Amino acid sequence: MSNLKKLASDTAIYGISSIGGRLLNYLLVPFYTSVFPPGEYGVVTELYAYVAFLNVIYLYGLETAYFRFANRYKNEEPKVFNTAFTSILTSSLLFSGLLCLLASPIVDALRYPGKEHYVYWFASILTIDAIMAIPFARLRFQNRAVKFAAAKLGNILLNIGLNIFFLVFCFDVYQGEYLQSLQPLVNSFFRPEWRVDYVFLANLIANAAWILILLPELLQVKIRVDKAYWKQMLVYAYPLLFMGLAGATNEMMSRSMLKYILPESFYPELSNKAVLGIFGACYKLSIFMNLVIQAFRFAAEPFFFSKAEDKSSPELFAQVMRYFIVACCLIFLGVSLNLHWIGPLVLGRGAYLQGLHIVPLLLMGYLFFGVYMNLAIWFKLTDKNYYGTWFTISGAVLTVILNITLIPVMGLMGAALTTLVVYFYMAAICWWYGQKHYPIPYQLKHSALYILGTSAIVWAFWSVEMENIWLRTAASMGITLLFMAFVFFYEKKNFAVKKS
Repeated sequence: MSNLKKLASDTAIYGISSIGGRLLNYLLVPFYTSVFPPGEYGVVTELYAYVAFLNVIYLYGLETAYFRFANRYKNEEPKVFNTAFTSILTSSLLFSGLLCLLASPIVDALRYPGKEHYVYWFASILTIDAIMAIPFARLRFQNRAVKFAAAKLGNILLNIGLNIFFLVFCFDVYQGEYLQSLQPLVNSFFRPEWRVDYVFLANLIANAAWILILLPELLQVKIRVDKAYWKQMLVYAYPLLFMGLAGATNEMMSRSMLKYILPESFYPELSNKAVLGIFGACYKLSIFMNLVIQAFRFAAEPFFFSKAEDKSSPELFAQVMRYFIVACCLIFLGVSLNLHWIGPLVLGRGAYLQGLHIVPLLLMGYLFFGVYMNLAIWFKLTDKNYYGTWFTISGAVLTVILNITLIPVMGLMGAALTTLVVYFYMAAICWWYGQKHYPIPYQLKHSALYILGTSAIVWAFWSVEMENIWLRTAASMGITLLFMAFVFFYEKKNFAVKKS
């Protein structure tokens, strides 16, 4: 059990930056929904969806390849690190240069004419994110979770502060609300017509601060490529590139294409850009599940690689999956039952609340995505990443088909249902092939009972009409606490049996 405790400890530390930090960043959601109408928030949703695709291209699997080869050739880790960093630096500068050259055609195609600075800013953001990914990966490899968490958390706090500075402080001073003595200074650089532009500018400045925070790590870099390692890493990584692109399609297609696929008259009195803003805001409510998965991935990836040679690793990986699903089911139940007060608290404006009904489907979809992330370890450990490529490519094809089919007839619900179906499919097919190539004794019955049980509870609760908000809140909180108590005593008993 010491291995599980070590993984839980690392997950908790990474969670400080991933969960705690992003929960701070999550405060920007009610801030944005109070500042921007759905149409303007739709711009943020759409552009960050495209950034998700480009992030995959900029990294092309080298982050994971670094982990694999740093663990395989521990004595040669500096060569692996320098090779990965130099490769990412060179390609990122080339990609960003191309984007900047094509800035005008890009913004015209996206229907944002005159906004070439969007392309320049995002090209810079993507370059910084890519080149800093390898030093961050090295921190994880060296088990320096505290430094990793501090750097990530500092970025988030700075981003929040810059958003408030530009969109509240500068705007108010510009309008003469207070501190009139600073008005000439603010007027010299502040452009009130930018609005959502400042969301992107704040992101750029905050990410640039990473260069200062990780300067000691960057000073250790030697710009050189070891051709032997580079070729091996590219061979290992290229399936991950296609897998990442397909994964980004699964994750982001509904957000990037919703305004083009949805019939204009589907939601009366709402433009498609406004519907996209609503979808993007409600999608944020599934972040509770996504953050746990992200924190777990940061800790689990080096953990799985380090335990790969242990004979008992299959049983250990099965235990990890068991408790991961238990934790995710608790989150699914707690958020889904309490959306009636979480939604207004986070989203604020009434228009954004029209999409709350899709959140349970998105939460369950992310749960299966987390299951897939656990299952995917088999092809990473056996160097059969091409399986992951085909899983995610087939998932991407299914995503395209379902979005095109369901969104025109079901609207937001069609996009959410697509997310659930695709991630369930990917988890199922990954498990099927994994048992043939790297058998792990997963406790399917236990996991299925938790998933089906919590789903049934959520469905039953949503089916009951309770107009009294206090009665509904008491019921939702009571059910959540009872389920938590059941999990605690049942799993504690099972944990004691396993330990003995």
